[in-house]
Amino acid sequence: MTIRQRMDALYVRRLQSRLAGQSIPRHVGVIMDGNRRWARQMGFADPSIGHRYGAEHVERVLDWCAESGVSHVTIFLVSTENLISRPSPEIQFLMRVIEEVIGARLARPESGWQVHLAGLLDLLPDSTARVLKQAKEATQDVTTGRHITIAAGYGGRQEVVDAVRSLLEEGARTGATLAQLAETVTVDEIAANLYTSGLPDPDLIIRTSGEQRMSNFLLWQSAYSELYFCDAYWPGFRQIDFLRALRSYAVRKRRFGG
Repeated sequence: MTIRQRMDALYVRRLQSRLAGQSIPRHVGVIMDGNRRWARQMGFADPSIGHRYGAEHVERVLDWCAESGVSHVTIFLVSTENLISRPSPEIQFLMRVIEEVIGARLARPESGWQVHLAGLLDLLPDSTARVLKQAKEATQDVTTGRHITIAAGYGGRQEVVDAVRSLLEEGARTGATLAQLAETVTVDEIAANLYTSGLPDPDLIIRTSGEQRMSNFLLWQSAYSELYFCDAYWPGFRQIDFLRALRSYAVRKRRFGG
């Protein structure tokens, strides 16, 4: 172990001791940004290789969450905008990474995490959608109380549109009038039709890479979430960075709009 690694290990223990007895977020959402920039910084000729390192890093971060008492995690894997705007070769590589890394490592009950899916899987290649669905099915009986939601083919605005559409279609099937349908559109009813229905809203959202925006991630669910922006690129996001985010959350006074 190098001197730097020893110092980091000591600092991790120090942060963990300071978090003992403090308020820990039940649900953490993660915008995993900076994979390609990290790859360039590390000298890789193909910046897309950062997606593989980023995907492999998910399992490590989930271990930190479990160790810290975070029981729900939502990861922003790929947005609807990414699927449309990114060059095809990069998206094809990313889809292979999702299948080979995320699918293989989370599609096991031994992982201790029950997998949930959020997004329009129809936008993904059939093989990718199949792997994610298999991961969900393989972990549906996990009873550890730990839940990982994979947001793939996901867009927050589209999620709200789909929720309202589902609510109205359900009402229309009962023969309700337009006026009656309008009365059913409430906050609770929309929430019940979101992709994440049944899961708690995120208490804390972490975004890596130094960017300070939500990028269409959990727009409805994050109405009262605490936000933490970290300069580290996702593959270089350390346990120290994660614990600092928890420390920042612990000292905040949540107001929930008040």
